[in-house]
Amino acid sequence: MADNPPPFTPQQAFEFMQKMWNPFGFAMPGMTPPAPGMPGPAPPFPNPMAMFATIDPVEIDKKIGELRVIENWLSMSLNFMQMSVKTLELQKASLEALRAGAAAATESAPKKTRAKEGG
Repeated sequence: MADNPPPFTPQQAFEFMQKMWNPFGFAMPGMTPPAPGMPGPAPPFPNPMAMFATIDPVEIDKKIGELRVIENWLSMSLNFMQMSVKTLELQKASLEALRAGAAAATESAPKKTRAKEGG
């Protein structure tokens, strides 16, 4: 019985997985392409589960803490953005009210002076 070669080499398996994660071959941030004519190693494919690839409860608690900090920062940023939008809306409404009041005052002023002159 002859030894059968594996269906593909580890390099081919890596390339296959890379094509699964990045099917269109887009350049990833932080990765520089190899110089022309120089074969470079294939860039590592992004693995979304790499952040959670641990079985140590201490590390998991640390990751939870880090993600909570990020969540709180994003929540605070969202609240700040909403407050800024509301402030600008109130400022716009105030300016429109002032302009409307000024327009009404200028319309009524000539009528009053004409009535005094004629009567």
